[in-house]
Amino acid sequence: MKPVAVGLWFAFALPAMSAWQAGAARADITPTESVPLAGYGGKTRMSERVEHPIWLKALALKDDSGAISVLVTADLVGLSDKMVSVITTSAREKHGLPRERLILNTSHNHSCPVTEDVLWLYYEFTPEEAAARDRYTQRVYEKYDEVIAAAVANLAPAELAFEQGLAGVAVNRRRSRGPESRAFGGQVDQDVPVITVKAGDDLKAVVFGYSCHTTALGGLSINGDYAGFAQIELEKSFPSCVAMFVQNCGGDANPLPRIRGKDLEATELASMYGKVLAEAVRQVIAARMKPLSSPIRAAMGETKLQLQPGIPLDELKQRVPNLSGMPKREFEHFIRQYETLGSPPDHVNYPVQVWQSGSDLTFIALTGETVVDYSLKFKAAYGWNNTWVCGYNNDLTSYVPSLRVLKEGGYEGVTGMFEYGHRAPYTEAVEKLITTKVEDLVKSTK
Repeated sequence: MKPVAVGLWFAFALPAMSAWQAGAARADITPTESVPLAGYGGKTRMSERVEHPIWLKALALKDDSGAISVLVTADLVGLSDKMVSVITTSAREKHGLPRERLILNTSHNHSCPVTEDVLWLYYEFTPEEAAARDRYTQRVYEKYDEVIAAAVANLAPAELAFEQGLAGVAVNRRRSRGPESRAFGGQVDQDVPVITVKAGDDLKAVVFGYSCHTTALGGLSINGDYAGFAQIELEKSFPSCVAMFVQNCGGDANPLPRIRGKDLEATELASMYGKVLAEAVRQVIAARMKPLSSPIRAAMGETKLQLQPGIPLDELKQRVPNLSGMPKREFEHFIRQYETLGSPPDHVNYPVQVWQSGSDLTFIALTGETVVDYSLKFKAAYGWNNTWVCGYNNDLTSYVPSLRVLKEGGYEGVTGMFEYGHRAPYTEAVEKLITTKVEDLVKSTK
């Protein structure tokens, strides 16, 4: 299926407003064969059915400075560094898009196919399963090209606005994991940031976000989880609209309660969560929203997140014979790094992007599975009512804990690092390093 391009036609004559042009498009990435499912470790799960289609969606924005910026959202679990490189290189070569003006966000959907080398330590495929993954990955690359091209090709006059609503789906999952976790903080971010793109009274695109894992479902069907159901609901309400979900800082939040082992009931619950989120967006759209009037100033930078010392080589070799499955693959990976690199790398490269539309909106795009503290911190620093903080951009590099979460320990702070191929948890400088980089980029876009 070719991307469905949506042209935006509306000229307005308010002198204070930026002369926006916008174009939205969607591309169907639903697999056409049984494929390995992503998101959960353990025995390979092969898809058995399609609950509803999954999508890539793109919004291209051209302001009165002449610069084009593109946001792409995906019903995928994440991208790898290799995938990001392929996609961004193609966008630069074919459309002249500077790296800082292309944001790639994934919903972190756990009911989508595996692609390329994303979470590669999770899986152990047969040759047939690997071939199905590779065929699907190639299709996804093609669809990224197509959806970006379609959005850019359909740039036309439009009006943009921003506001936030609230939803109550997310629960801090660290606090919910039994009595031993009761000392953990219960922080969540219930804000639902919304950008609308209109042609007159006609809503052509809506971009909305939420800070919560897309893990309401875990069966064998292809779907977009609660975020997919929310997009479906909005596109029913606004038939000419492309609805785009942005995963915010949901690294330590789950939609709760959840149902396991009962696919029908779980699907109904995920659908309900999607309807709750869609209603929050509809209420924002129905109320007064603030026009976005300033051109986008874009910046991108990178910091290095330092890792604590890893397990010594001798200890790794001693422990490997007693391991199996993913823990064995992790330790074998570290042994190979010792043998080929001298030791496992001592840091992780961490990209950050900022798009700033004057005082109207500061859009901060972080990398990896960021916990909620980052959203709350940066909104407090730059404005609760005009700051949008999202994680799950660029490559799915790791969980990204705040200092609080790192000190508390647990999965998101400590034990989840091995499955991403990193030798150890981050050092206590992790939050400061990210904060400093965000500060630098926000200042540069003023």
